[in-house]
Amino acid sequence: MSDISIAQRWPAQHPERIQLYSLPTPNGVKVSIMLEETGLAYEPHLVDIMKDENNTPEFRSLNPNGKIPAIVDPNGPGGKPLALFESGAILLYLAEKTGQFLPADPAARYETIQWVFFQMAAIGPMFGQVGFFHKFAGREYEDKRPLQRYVNETKRLLAVLETRLEGRDYIMDHGYSIADISMLGWVRNLIGFYGAGELVDYASLSRVPAWLERCLARPAVQRGLEIPKRPQN
Repeated sequence: MSDISIAQRWPAQHPERIQLYSLPTPNGVKVSIMLEETGLAYEPHLVDIMKDENNTPEFRSLNPNGKIPAIVDPNGPGGKPLALFESGAILLYLAEKTGQFLPADPAARYETIQWVFFQMAAIGPMFGQVGFFHKFAGREYEDKRPLQRYVNETKRLLAVLETRLEGRDYIMDHGYSIADISMLGWVRNLIGFYGAGELVDYASLSRVPAWLERCLARPAVQRGLEIPKRPQN
């Protein structure tokens, strides 16, 4: 990895391990949780987005889009190093690398993948907009129509999850999977960090809160939610 410029800014102490460049955001924790769940050896590096480290030339050499998380697997396909960005793609890669949390049956496999894409295309963007307009600079906007638009869409998406979880402990019939890993951090953030539970009528749901509690009780999830350690203020 010495020829990869990101390693010059974040040197690897264990270059034989998967290198994780991230921050414990809803997208970042997908990968740290997955790594903890699978038991793969990895080395985390904190990329402080508050210091704009994600837009440095070193990080952009790994992800030209300048977003966390990203990984480098020194033992990728064919034994060659593989660099990956986009949390959904990384989840799929790690699932296929380990044979864990993604069913082998083709029909169940694609059904699981569709729910990961549902998170990537809908839950992440919509919940993130609620966070912006409710907690951050967007709350200062006089026009409240954008906030209401995203609140309504978030309610709708939560209702989709509530319906999906009828008679199920997890998103998929076969049990806990990358579909759950992709979503749990976003739902947790919505009601926790964003403080939008009342805004989206979270208390009116029953299955989604039970599912979230079930996911958060997993030891690997608890560990992954704190990796990499956030900088001390």
